[in-house]
Amino acid sequence: MSEEILVNVTPRETRVAVVENGMLQELHIERGWRRGVVGNIYKGKVQRVMPGMQAAFVEVGLDRAAFLHASDVVRSLPTTSGDEVEVSPAANAVPIVELLRDGQDIVVQVVKDPIGSKGARLTTQISIPSRYMVLLPQSKVIGVSARIEDEAERLRLKTLVGELAATHGGHGYIVRTNAEGQPQEALAEDIAYLSRVWALVEQRSRDSAVGACVYEDLTLPLRAVRDLMRRDVEKVKVDSRETCDRLQAFAAKYMPVLAERIEHYAGERPIFDLYGVEDEIGRALEKQVPLKSGGYLVIDQTEAMTTIDVNTGSFLGQRNLEETVYRTNLEAAQSVARQLRLRNLGGIIIIDFIDMDDPEHRRQVLRTLEKALSRDHAKTTVYEFSPLGLVEMTRKRTIESLERQLSEPCHECGGRGTVKTAETVTYEIFREITRAVRQFEAARLLVIASPKVVARITEEESPAVAELEEFLGKSIRFQADAQYLQEQFDVVLL
Repeated sequence: MSEEILVNVTPRETRVAVVENGMLQELHIERGWRRGVVGNIYKGKVQRVMPGMQAAFVEVGLDRAAFLHASDVVRSLPTTSGDEVEVSPAANAVPIVELLRDGQDIVVQVVKDPIGSKGARLTTQISIPSRYMVLLPQSKVIGVSARIEDEAERLRLKTLVGELAATHGGHGYIVRTNAEGQPQEALAEDIAYLSRVWALVEQRSRDSAVGACVYEDLTLPLRAVRDLMRRDVEKVKVDSRETCDRLQAFAAKYMPVLAERIEHYAGERPIFDLYGVEDEIGRALEKQVPLKSGGYLVIDQTEAMTTIDVNTGSFLGQRNLEETVYRTNLEAAQSVARQLRLRNLGGIIIIDFIDMDDPEHRRQVLRTLEKALSRDHAKTTVYEFSPLGLVEMTRKRTIESLERQLSEPCHECGGRGTVKTAETVTYEIFREITRAVRQFEAARLLVIASPKVVARITEEESPAVAELEEFLGKSIRFQADAQYLQEQFDVVLL
């Protein structure tokens, strides 16, 4: 599989695209005025402890107070389910009032960016990533990523890291997937680097004021090289000479074998245009996703969950209905996995595949989905088909989806996706006129509304207006204003 990483740098925005076999798979965006805060460590102060929620709100210097749950305060244990730190189930048994008090100073790390109206999610279980390791300063356990499957290699890494950790404070570590096959020197350098970082974090935590950021994660281009660059990445192409030099210097220090794969793109045509990334971004904001067979997906993102509906569309197949449905669902499963990565959809996801009678077909579709998700960097969990034929799954979400990063709710419909018809608004205006006349004294009335609504009132509804004027004994004049949205209107008493 051919994989490339493209880095597009402009003065106020940096974008990183992961392209596999010519197809855009992931897009990461960082804007100068609104950098993500996931991974940052702050010296905070407990603003309010909420016993009923088993949580506390913590002031860390962001726009809104951040949220800290009791399960993220007590000690967590690393697991071998991936490069994650997961909370021990026993943590929920400890009341929040025994862990925190109002006004208490506390060092916390952001694990989830502010999303929508919600503040950032915090943890006191600090973890600091590097190229090959994740440092767990409050733990003593050595874990190895489950994506390293060779047992001999797992044992070698665990033994080696355990010995190195003992000479650098005895902290816990998670060995990342990138560490597979790396020599002792590379791992030792990583651990020494993390020890220096942690010493600096401890010092800043003591000396800084509340609300100060005591550790900030790398910028997006450096994070991309650290986290996304693997042996199967053929090239990293950067359209900024300055950024390219910085990435090459970073790679030369931490991954010298891969440093030569980073190159400057000096072409006249924008790099994202050359690879068709801009077009893919536009398509990723559409609800409907076409499939090559003629079928299509419909993706709806709501506050509670994301739903994905699979349709055969114009695909007729060549054998029978069951075979047509099966082929469409197989293609849809691969497309769904790509769209989740590309759109960065997280939380609860419900996939409504087309109904299949054959149990083996259902198993194959589920296997195809799981296999396609295996390249996803975010943790995913997929469940069996429900009695209603739905597939429920979850995908870890730490930042806003692509749609919510690039778009905002429609000013006209307020995010509903629909607007009231001109007819509905007309009758609302008639009711408001009646209400206004009964409440206030006025000789005549002026109604200001959108041109489409005024046109309907003065043409199709003119008999109704005449009846209303006679009933109220008032003169009513209508004025069109192009600045008014279809649902907006004002009734002015004169």
